Amino acid sequence: MAMQQFESIRPYQDHEVPAVIERLLQSDALIHAIIHVQFPLVPRYLEKPLARYVRHRIHKNLKEISTVAEFQDRMRGFVQSTIEKSMTEFTFSGEQNLQQGVPYVFISNHRDITLDSALLNYTLIDAGLDTAEIAIGDNLLSNPLVSDLLRLNKSFVVNRSASGVKAKYQALLQLSHYINQASAEGRSVWIAQREGRAKDGFDITDPAIIKMLYVWQKKQGVSFSDAMNKLNLVPVAISYEYDPCDGLKATELQARAAADYVKQDGEDVESIMRGIALPKGRVHIEIGKPLQGDFADAQTLAHALDQQIVENYRLFPPSLLAIEHMLNLGKAMQSLKDDSITRFQTIAQQARETLTAMDAQELSRQAAEFSARLAHYPAQVQRYILEMYANPLLNKYNYTSH
Repeated sequence: MAMQQFESIRPYQDHEVPAVIERLLQSDALIHAIIHVQFPLVPRYLEKPLARYVRHRIHKNLKEISTVAEFQDRMRGFVQSTIEKSMTEFTFSGEQNLQQGVPYVFISNHRDITLDSALLNYTLIDAGLDTAEIAIGDNLLSNPLVSDLLRLNKSFVVNRSASGVKAKYQALLQLSHYINQASAEGRSVWIAQREGRAKDGFDITDPAIIKMLYVWQKKQGVSFSDAMNKLNLVPVAISYEYDPCDGLKATELQARAAADYVKQDGEDVESIMRGIALPKGRVHIEIGKPLQGDFADAQTLAHALDQQIVENYRLFPPSLLAIEHMLNLGKAMQSLKDDSITRFQTIAQQARETLTAMDAQELSRQAAEFSARLAHYPAQVQRYILEMYANPLLNKYNYTSH
C-alpha cells in the first residue's frame, strides 16, 4: 500500500517500532497505568519500589521487540492475563465461519474501548487466523501513551474531529479508501457498529458505518452489493456478564439527560483502565456468518448485521435481574404503563425459561450481587444501569418475536 496517503491514520509499521518501544520504556505514565491495573490496592508506601519492579519488568518484556507481530505476541500474553484475572469464564465460537487467508471486515457491538477488539484478536489467534487491524476514534490520540500502544497494536484512526463539510467528507473518503485497500491487500479490519460504545445496552448498527465503507467503491462505479460482498462483512457479538464501566456510563447518561455533557480530560483513559482491570464475570464472543447477498442499501445491510449480532448475543442473569428490578420499580412508582409492565413480565418469563439450568442457590447469589452493585449508586443513576442490562434482553425479544 502507498502509505503516504494514509500517513495521518495508519498503524505503526515495523521500521517505526524501535523508536516507539524506546518511548514506552521511558514512560512514567505506562508504569503508573500498569500499577493501577495490576496492583489497584497497593499501599502508597510501596508505590516507589513497585514502580522500580514494574519498570524492570517492562524493560525485560519490551527491549527485544522490533516488529508489530512481536508486540502483538506480547499483547496476547497481556490479554490472557486480563482474562485470568478479571473474568470467571471466557468463551468464543463461530470461528468455523472463517477461512484461512481470507480478509474480513468484522463489525461488532461495542461495549469496551479496547477489550472488544483485543478479545476478538485473541480469538482469531487461537483459531490460527491473522489478527485484524482496529478502528479507533481520534479522541484516543490525545494521550500519547494510549496513542502509541494502540497504533503499535495495529490500530488505525477514525478522524471524528474534522470540521466543515468538505473536511468531513475527505476524512470519510480517506477512511473508506484505507479499509477497502486493506481488504484488497488481504488484511482484516475490525470496526464498531456505531460511533462510540453502546452505553445504553442497545446494539444497533448505524447505517452511516455501512455508507462509509461504500463511499470509496461508489466513486469507482462499483454497485453497493458488489462492494459489500467483496469486503466480506462479518457480524460479531460480544457479551459481558458485568460491564466494569456500567457506573461511569450510567452517570454520563444521567448527566447528558440533565444538560449538555462535556467529557473530562482522562475520562477515556479511566474507562480503559477500569475495563481491563475490574471483574467482568463471564464473557463470550460469537463470530457470525459472513454476509453475502443482494443488499438494496445500507439500511438493509445494517438490519442483517443487527439480526446476527442480537441473535448471537449471549444473555446472562443480570439482564433478567434488571428486568425484575424495573418491574418492581414500575409497580411501586407507577412509572410504567400497564402494557409495558405486561410486556416486561412476558419477557422476564421467557428469560427465566432460558435460565432453568441455573441452580436456585446460584441465582439467589447473583441476585444479591446485582442488588449490591446497584446500591453503590444514587437512584437516578440506578435507573440507567438497569436499562443498560435490560436492553440486550429487550432487543433480543424484539427480534425474535417478529
